[in-house]
Amino acid sequence: MLYPPLSFCNNILMTSPNYKLDAEALYQVLSQQVKAGLAEAQNVAIIGIYSGGAWLAERLAIELGLGQRLGFIDVSFYRDDYAEKGLHAEVKPTFIPFEVEGATLLLVDDVLYTGRTTRAAINELFDYGRPAKIMLAALVDRGERELPIAADFVAGTVTLADKQSLVLHRSEEGKFSLTIDDPNKPAQ
Repeated sequence: MLYPPLSFCNNILMTSPNYKLDAEALYQVLSQQVKAGLAEAQNVAIIGIYSGGAWLAERLAIELGLGQRLGFIDVSFYRDDYAEKGLHAEVKPTFIPFEVEGATLLLVDDVLYTGRTTRAAINELFDYGRPAKIMLAALVDRGERELPIAADFVAGTVTLADKQSLVLHRSEEGKFSLTIDDPNKPAQ
């Protein structure tokens, strides 16, 4: 769901920096996909990647009745580009209050891009045990993968210019919104 002008090309949402993605509508699509995809799964737990993935995971856990099987992961120390990018200013503790061994894990992220965050999260998860299965849910896939990683559930696909980033926000009321950050665009 985009507004103003929107163009679809093979189910890909094409955007420019001035368009806004409807994060709430995308969340509803993702939620329906996840509910259908996990309907027959056993021993399910949800893990959100800080911060946007954690927000999405919280809401999904409530909708799926998995509040006691909700965890959060910060991949800062597991990234392969740690030396290049340095440590994020707001490192949060990983919190996994359930047994990972043998579980079906739904790993949730807001934006799937290069695949490096997902790889880091999977590496960290294996420090907690060997899950039976890991499934990936992402609100938006922006392509340009550097690793062979694909989401099992994805609400939308967007194409952005180099250096732009897609950022999920959550209001005090818990509503989601997405913005496109462009370091080349002057601040207004």
